[in-house]
Amino acid sequence: MSDFDTLSRILAARHSCRAFRPDPVARPEIERILTAARRVPTWCNSQPWEVVVTSGNETDRLRAALGHEAMTAPHAPDLPFPTAYTGARQDRRRTCGWQLYDAVGVRKGDREASARQTMENFAFFGAPHVALVTSATELGGYGALDCGGFITGFTLAAQSLGIATIAQAAPAGFSPFLHDWFDLGAERMVLAAISFGYADPDHPANSFRTGRAALADWVTWRG
Repeated sequence: MSDFDTLSRILAARHSCRAFRPDPVARPEIERILTAARRVPTWCNSQPWEVVVTSGNETDRLRAALGHEAMTAPHAPDLPFPTAYTGARQDRRRTCGWQLYDAVGVRKGDREASARQTMENFAFFGAPHVALVTSATELGGYGALDCGGFITGFTLAAQSLGIATIAQAAPAGFSPFLHDWFDLGAERMVLAAISFGYADPDHPANSFRTGRAALADWVTWRG
């Protein structure tokens, strides 16, 4: 199998896991993932990410506290969330949302059930580990762009080891809390969390896969 085929297989297998087993990932395996992910390209080789990884009781303490924060505090991300989803982007977003709701039995219009499912974001879908990804504030959008590459590298490296992941913006919506919890200075910008562990293959939330747009929908050829 060629390197391209191997990478394509890993890309195709990776998905956003929304239900994890409680079994922890061994520290050497986590270090392998981080070591591989750091090889992604960055502007001027700045490598702007700093990552906090939680395990065991620390993850449980965080999920309990963040869940309470999400129910009581205002939304305040360091990096502004999208102002809108329109056109094909909105269609894809809705399709993904309804795939999840159909899988877990949330009926259209059932706000109580949809709210419960939303709160799973702040419980990290039961994952035993969380990697909180931050960037240097001074680098602005370019640091965030580099960290997006890191997140991709992390999720693919994890997939190659049979470890499931989901990259999450929702926790970053409560950045002041995360700054306090992890003692992060103003020079750091909270971007995202990556929840990870071993997938629960029998949970209905893991029973669907999202599609991808055809090249003709987003590539313009010239010459």
